[in-house]
Amino acid sequence: MDPENKIVIVGGGLAGLTCAIHLLRSGFKVTLIEKKSYPHHKVCGEYLSNEVVPYLRSLDIDLLELNPKQIKRFSISSSAGKMVSSDLSLGGLGISRSALDHFLYKKAVQNGCTVLMDSVSAVEFMNDSFIVTTHNTKLNACLVIGAYGKRSIIDQKLQRVFFTKRSSLLATKFHLTGDFPDDLVALHNFSGGYCGISKVEDNEINVCYITTYNAFKASKTTDEFIKDIICQNPHLEKIFKSGTRVSEMPLSIAELSFEKKEPVYDHILMIGDTAGLIHPLCGNGMAMAIHSAKICAELIIRYMNRAIGSRAVLEDGYRSAWNRNFRRRITAGRLLAGIVNRNKLFNVLLNVLVKFPSVMPFIIKQTHGNLIK
Repeated sequence: MDPENKIVIVGGGLAGLTCAIHLLRSGFKVTLIEKKSYPHHKVCGEYLSNEVVPYLRSLDIDLLELNPKQIKRFSISSSAGKMVSSDLSLGGLGISRSALDHFLYKKAVQNGCTVLMDSVSAVEFMNDSFIVTTHNTKLNACLVIGAYGKRSIIDQKLQRVFFTKRSSLLATKFHLTGDFPDDLVALHNFSGGYCGISKVEDNEINVCYITTYNAFKASKTTDEFIKDIICQNPHLEKIFKSGTRVSEMPLSIAELSFEKKEPVYDHILMIGDTAGLIHPLCGNGMAMAIHSAKICAELIIRYMNRAIGSRAVLEDGYRSAWNRNFRRRITAGRLLAGIVNRNKLFNVLLNVLVKFPSVMPFIIKQTHGNLIK
């Protein structure tokens, strides 16, 4: 086996790049495969909880170099505009995926990562090793880490169960220029979905909404949907009327699935959204992706140094660690999504939060973790 390809990471987003940097700094050679050149945008809420900042600093990654927005407050509103607000105990950063992924990519290269700009067509496990097939080459590997996002043709070829279940959800993201508080992340409900709003670097406003095909199909275009449906919420109407769209947007993804996924599948260690997706309304997907990279890297280091005696023990350890750290959050996200998507239930929740504001920090805590070092 070529020693250059002992560890292959498929996907160069937050989780894949962070895991690569961690492994490289521990002296291991890593090949990372990413199909798109940097920088590029992704559909994402672009809010990163501060819980992962100490860990990133331990890898010599200082996100303040990107001039992110310091976010300290959270607001949520019903489709009619009734709103409740709360402070965020840990707070977070408003930072675009375009800037953040590019920054991590450059860090990975500086640390000696071999990066292939290519598309993976197959990952096969046989004789206790992997063959990773791309459009242009084949790689041998003793370990493969799946970090290729929410949904991929690789999932279909691996016959992962979630891929066979159709989803009616779609997500759209774009940036605006306009007036919005620097320190606020807001979640505004509308008929058939909800929309997250927060500032990122360069004073751009990130807009990311999720809706269903049934809600969207009555409109011919995204602009019509925004005007006729989303802007029924007065808070969203104010933002869209006063804002100007940045020309590179919008981006959309379809078949957005929150079905249960396996953190280990066919001996591939899955990280980030590839292992499991917390509902975006929880605002913690970026931090979870980075945390999962840390867990995976630390276990791999022990395995490669023979402190973990077998592949089976490595896989069981990662599976247990994933569930211990993230299962509760993902379950809480599903429950919250079920409430937010039902107007009557959501209005009941808002009334409770108005009368008992201390409940809001408790709810936020269910989808967030502690500081990770």
